[in-house]
Amino acid sequence: MVVSLRLPSLTSLFSPITTTTTTANSLRRRSPAFIRRSRSYRFQSQQPPPPPLAARFSSSQGTAAAETASEEQRVDSNAKSRVNPDRDRVITPRSQDFNAWYLDVIANAELADYGPVRGTMVIRPYGYAIWEAIQEYLNVRFKETGHSNMYFPQFIPYSFIEKEASHVEGFSPELALVTIGGGKELEEKLVVRPTSETMVNHMFTQWIHSYRDLPLMVNQWVNVTRWEHRTKPFVRTLEFLWQEGHTAHATPEEAENEAMQMINVYTKFAYEQAAIPVIVGRKSRVETFAGASITYTIEAMMGDRKALQAGTSHNLGQNFSRAFETQFTDENGQRQHVWQTSWAISTRFVGGIIMTHGDDAGLMLPPRVAPIQVVIIPIWKKDDDKVGVLNAASSVKEVLQTAGVKVKLDDTDQRTPGWKFNFWEMKGVPLRIEIGPRDVSSGSVVISRRDIPGKQGKVFGISMEPSSLEAYVKDKLDEIQSALLEQATSFRDSNIVDVSSYDELKVAISQGKWARGPWSASDEDELKVKEETGATLRCFPFEQPQGNKTCLMTGNPAEEVAIFAKSY
Repeated sequence: MVVSLRLPSLTSLFSPITTTTTTANSLRRRSPAFIRRSRSYRFQSQQPPPPPLAARFSSSQGTAAAETASEEQRVDSNAKSRVNPDRDRVITPRSQDFNAWYLDVIANAELADYGPVRGTMVIRPYGYAIWEAIQEYLNVRFKETGHSNMYFPQFIPYSFIEKEASHVEGFSPELALVTIGGGKELEEKLVVRPTSETMVNHMFTQWIHSYRDLPLMVNQWVNVTRWEHRTKPFVRTLEFLWQEGHTAHATPEEAENEAMQMINVYTKFAYEQAAIPVIVGRKSRVETFAGASITYTIEAMMGDRKALQAGTSHNLGQNFSRAFETQFTDENGQRQHVWQTSWAISTRFVGGIIMTHGDDAGLMLPPRVAPIQVVIIPIWKKDDDKVGVLNAASSVKEVLQTAGVKVKLDDTDQRTPGWKFNFWEMKGVPLRIEIGPRDVSSGSVVISRRDIPGKQGKVFGISMEPSSLEAYVKDKLDEIQSALLEQATSFRDSNIVDVSSYDELKVAISQGKWARGPWSASDEDELKVKEETGATLRCFPFEQPQGNKTCLMTGNPAEEVAIFAKSY
């Protein structure tokens, strides 16, 4: 089928596409700040430059698309004159330009590349492996809590979207529409899935008839299309991957318990697997998902102190079931509308891991989501030493693999050990094992931690004896996991300011911090804060201080504190 996409009021998104030979630095094309560097982390590359790239992401910190076309050409020209693509991989220091650093890490760590359509990305194997680690954990949790995986079509009749008023209002600016199929105008235009509540309800209406059919709890792992004006790899792209859960229940209490259960699953994942200390809470009315009664969220602080909405769980009430007449006959023979939830985590969590833990050297991955937990680097100078070193390295690899450790042996001889050290450090591998001729003779290895740079993180003389080595490596991986969470928690807590007035809130936001204070003001006041400070109300945290509170905006009594922050 030949498909034609017609996009409402989106002509400003398109700009001429030029083909040019680029390097990994092509990810940084939206701002002249990308080429201003006082110092950089680099190592010698022995790889050929990547093939030409056609599409571009726009920086979330850049100017509008129409204003950046000439800037891109100038930045590309300057970058080419400064960098030899055959020799250098450059990572901008985080403190110098956080956005440029982020894009550099994605390029150099080979996490993603540009798709041919502007605003899309190709997730490369290493980046997809992180997403697979997220999938593997969550799939187990979903099934443990009674959910089954299935699949719904990505093409949705436009009339479905129109049935729920707030839903269509919330999503209309982001919709991609199909109007031609098989060379013919379609009788009804189709929406390329932005989310699946409408399609799910259409099917639930056919499957649910009696209270015996409830609860109905499903999940799907799919792609989603939302036509974003400004894009950022993993964080905001035209198409992304996610899981979306959908459930139907007989009572409002069951639906509320389900929504809370799933936000708790996400919270547990964030803390225990991704080592991200999220703040869990309830969204304001302004920020609630279009069509939901209540939205619960986990909010994460990134390395630049911006907030990232990392996962959401929605109590949909009966909003969609009434729009689609999704009903069941209860135990008393009465027809009732079902109560529903939906909940999702997407590939933006990969971006969250990068921005929470990375440093000037590149990625820093928590061991539980790392595609490679240990890399082994054999070192030799003389050919006479090579066989013995490689045999020892292979034995160490086999010991760790048997113990369930994700291990990589880099035994290529086209690159120097120093190059390999820098390369795998940049890719965020938690532990590095070095084995040379002396280590073979002594029956030991050298182990370095990614989270502790330099000599301080290096330990000599670790025994190769299988049980000792296995115990040491697993212990260190656990230490790294805990250390990353502790470091991220300390950073988060030191950048949240308690405020009691709007002036104090404005000062905190201007300093790049999160502001936490009592709030009972109106939706209009909340929008005023966004307009004047650029910050949004991220959530009303579940953890609330005791005692009487006074709204920071109005001076009226307040029952809760809220958190405001600038966000992605």
